[in-house]
Amino acid sequence: MEPEFTCKRCGGPLKETDRYCGACGRPASIKAGNTDMRSVQLVIAFYITFLVYAMVSYFIYEESVTLLKELLLEGVFVLLTVGFCFFDFRGIVSLYRITTIHWRNLLFSLLFPVFSAVVVYYGMDWLDQLLFQEEYNVFYDYIAYDHSFLWAFFFICFIAPVFEELAFRGFLFNQLKHVANTNVTIIATAFIFALVHFSLLSILWIFPFGLVLGYLRHRYNTLWLGMIVHFIHNFIVLLLDFYYFGFGWEDFLI
Repeated sequence: MEPEFTCKRCGGPLKETDRYCGACGRPASIKAGNTDMRSVQLVIAFYITFLVYAMVSYFIYEESVTLLKELLLEGVFVLLTVGFCFFDFRGIVSLYRITTIHWRNLLFSLLFPVFSAVVVYYGMDWLDQLLFQEEYNVFYDYIAYDHSFLWAFFFICFIAPVFEELAFRGFLFNQLKHVANTNVTIIATAFIFALVHFSLLSILWIFPFGLVLGYLRHRYNTLWLGMIVHFIHNFIVLLLDFYYFGFGWEDFLI
């Protein structure tokens, strides 16, 4: 049964009789989930902002990709994410606490991204060749840079897991929890997460991937697990693409 109320400070579930929030530990400050118009406005602003950002980024990358452009675009993404999080500072901070995780879910969080990375890598490669007669390689975009693997690792394995989880399973998840139940929140964040990647074919895996990340965020009310899953998945895909070009361990720092 879904809780009727959420904590105004962190978005954690509350009962009407609770004196303290079980998520952030502060005195309960209850607000009915379906009446928070401020959260609705923030969700709409977030969606429009990041959809426009995704569209602009897509057309810039279609024209040409340089390290400077990459740094500028990723910098804008980080600033937008941090800027929105200031509207829910306490709720975001509470998501970085250390929590006890059942060993089965921890094991799942370590094994699932390995499975998803392999399936996505070979599955999407097969679909790309079947539908478009072409291959897509994430490392290819960085191969012309000095220290190409380090730059690819920075953008794909650090910026994406840290700040995409902060944006979608952090800020957006918190705001949607004020106006929707848990299932709708998990589905909506996964859908928007997939949509702003601006790739119709990628939705086939990004959406279910986002559902798993959303469930872990809800189950433990923390961003750490999602960041770990996201990192492992992206890192394995990057390694597979890296070795596609015939590089070895000695080439990591080149």
